[in-house]
Amino acid sequence: MARASFVRGAAAASILIGLAGGPALPQDPSVDSLVARDKFRWPIRGPIIQRFKTGENDGIDIRAAIGEWVHAAGDGVCIYAGDEIKTYGKLVLIRHENGFVTAYADNSELQVKEGDAVKRGQIIAKAGDSGTVSSPRLHFELRKDGQPVDPLKYLAPL
Repeated sequence: MARASFVRGAAAASILIGLAGGPALPQDPSVDSLVARDKFRWPIRGPIIQRFKTGENDGIDIRAAIGEWVHAAGDGVCIYAGDEIKTYGKLVLIRHENGFVTAYADNSELQVKEGDAVKRGQIIAKAGDSGTVSSPRLHFELRKDGQPVDPLKYLAPL
């Protein structure tokens, strides 16, 4: 049992390392046209308490109450659901079309498992403070072809 947990933890780490590598995508016209085509929904409503900043924060942190529902930003497949990476707490990763992956971290409960098909707006977790954070929130990341991008440029207006 301990070996299976180690292998699963190693797989989770390799997924995140693969997603984390390299600098953010350059902001050029081809990226801007992609933004208009690929809008995602907000995973949770709340004030942003920390914005995306290359090299410091690979996503945005949204204030939330513990247990508040977290929704999938778009259709996709859950490629990871677990808590092997302590800084992310209870984490869900969803692979979407066109090379996008969304990450939902610091949850109190997970409502999906690896391999689940997920629909835009579906409840996938409950917000919390399970990572290395000081207050309840949702840490939300968006990656394009493995590179972190500013989610605010891709989220549909509320």
